[in-house]
Amino acid sequence: MAEVALLWHLHQPSYVDAASGEVVMSWVRLHTVRGYADMAEMARRHPKVKLNFNLTPVLVQQIEELAEGRVKDRWGELGQKSAANLTVEDQQQLLEHYFKINWTTCVEPYPRYRQLLDLRGRGAGAGQSEQSRKRFREKDFRDLQVWFNLSWCGFAVRKRYPELGAMMQKGRDFTEEEKGRVMEIHQEMLRGILGEYRALAESGQVELTTTPFYHPILPLLVDTDSAKRAMPWVRLPERLQAPEDALVQLEKAQAAHQRVFGQKARGLWPSEGSVSPEVIPLMAQAGFEYFCTDEMVLFRGLEAQGWKGKHSELFQAWRVEEGGSAMKVLFRERPLSDYIGFTASRTEPKVAAEHLRVHLEHIAQVMPSDGVVLLALDGENAWEAFPDSGEAFLDEFYTRLRQTKGLKSTTLGGYLGTRAGRPVGRLHSGSWIGGNFDIWIGDPEENQGWCWIKRTRDFLTQAKEGGQVTKEVLAAAWEDLYAAQGSDWFWWYGPDFQTDSDTIFDALFRGRLQNVYRRLGVTPPAGLSVPICATGTQLGTPPVREIEPKLSGTGSYLEWSGAGKYEAWRDQGAMAQGDRRVRMVRYGVGESDFHFRLDGKEPLGEEVILDFHQPSPVRIRIGGEKDGKVSLEKSKDGVVYEAEDCSAEVAGGGGLGLRIPFSSLGWRGDGVEVSFLVR
Repeated sequence: MAEVALLWHLHQPSYVDAASGEVVMSWVRLHTVRGYADMAEMARRHPKVKLNFNLTPVLVQQIEELAEGRVKDRWGELGQKSAANLTVEDQQQLLEHYFKINWTTCVEPYPRYRQLLDLRGRGAGAGQSEQSRKRFREKDFRDLQVWFNLSWCGFAVRKRYPELGAMMQKGRDFTEEEKGRVMEIHQEMLRGILGEYRALAESGQVELTTTPFYHPILPLLVDTDSAKRAMPWVRLPERLQAPEDALVQLEKAQAAHQRVFGQKARGLWPSEGSVSPEVIPLMAQAGFEYFCTDEMVLFRGLEAQGWKGKHSELFQAWRVEEGGSAMKVLFRERPLSDYIGFTASRTEPKVAAEHLRVHLEHIAQVMPSDGVVLLALDGENAWEAFPDSGEAFLDEFYTRLRQTKGLKSTTLGGYLGTRAGRPVGRLHSGSWIGGNFDIWIGDPEENQGWCWIKRTRDFLTQAKEGGQVTKEVLAAAWEDLYAAQGSDWFWWYGPDFQTDSDTIFDALFRGRLQNVYRRLGVTPPAGLSVPICATGTQLGTPPVREIEPKLSGTGSYLEWSGAGKYEAWRDQGAMAQGDRRVRMVRYGVGESDFHFRLDGKEPLGEEVILDFHQPSPVRIRIGGEKDGKVSLEKSKDGVVYEAEDCSAEVAGGGGLGLRIPFSSLGWRGDGVEVSFLVR
């Protein structure tokens, strides 16, 4: 008899914009009406199949916030707005975001949705095309609003609300009332989904586990240098060691789990299956009894100790001891887990389910007596690739698992509760991907992100020690920092993975760190306004030659020929252009001076700040048109600035001109990269 533990991981990072409190992408709501509802429904259909679900606290938190209306859902509000009242920007946003769904399974089968996609265009950039927007009429936008939110609904929601099926049959020319009803159903599902999982857990059929609160890579949070154990060649950022933050992430997860589901979690799926010896005492201190990770972590650790055993030794309970703490652990069987997540959707459901049954039976014949097979994988994203959200496959798989005599489904605690576990020895430091941390650290973008976390954390620690900030403000600032420590931002940095939302993830990450400074009444470092993500988008045109223009607020075209140029008005919509005072920024260098010119359509009348990020933090303040004074401040950390003497010259009149010597800026040598913001 082989016991089989199925662990479905449900997770979404925080999509809340730190400054506005608005949810900028609706993946939590959309996966609720598909994957989360479908998985709960399938569990109820098969009450004799034991299951395990890992719900991350940051996901649970967002479900609660959306259900209670504590945050605004940007895409949701866009979908509810009357089609007759959509602005040009609204229409552009709909065309950009309302086709973000699997086209093969969720668009192509529905003639009207497919027609709308063809009307917009399928090529890169079609969502931003003005020509595409003009092809859409009011009823086209209304149908698009309905179809996106309708097509995201999985089999469980369609079964519960037959009216959705009627709308799909109707197909087109939807009313505002029908559109509103789809969104009401989404909201009803958000309000009830956590209760469904709690009820499943209370029935004894399901065990709920958790993950460190904001889904950080715990080993890197404890010590970024731990990445070198599996990747000795890697170039790492300045070392960060924050084991206390790792413990907070674990304790917050445990507290949230108990509040929402009525009891503490016994088991943990560490974010991305990432573990190291140092995190074991922290997990134990937070009250966890066992955890799960990938088979490669086991085998690399055993091989480092000279092990030359059989792969079948994987299928049993293990025990890790470190720093006076002990925890039990199961290591997932990778090929079958990955088969479900990446291949089963391309196979006929009965064939895919039979493939799993046959292989599980084979494992049962070679595994240690009283063994277990852990299949652990993403429990939401895979189902988009199935034509029926995975309904037929899951139904067939669960049925075979229940009916096969040599197989028995189990919860993690049900199996581990009576086993002592075989000693692992020294635990390998790695994750479920490659047995290392390459996805989250080592590339320039990833390292820059870690540098900003360390820099912001150092600032916050100093503020705490200074004792000048209230506990409430400090707590809110630390919460922003904890959110920035999540793994998902680093997933999209570097060359490993790309998405059409890379820049949104980048902005969310930097926004959390900027908010730490703002909460404490400090202007965020200029560098945090510079995208980390290499999008290939160039802001304006860089300088091509040295310039020596005469100092004035206007200047001549020839004098500024070859200067860097940014035409601000081109980056604004028609309404914003009408209220834009800054039209163009020009800048460049001469033999010994930095030159800057700001052109406005009328006298600016405000303070202008040049915030240099590279080669070193320097801030230049230029007073309004009445005083025209210039002050210069320098900083070692980009946060605390001190005034210094400045020999800059400034001129006004229809714009603003500035000339400042390199010596005042502290620039030395050729080839220095310069980066600055204009505030």
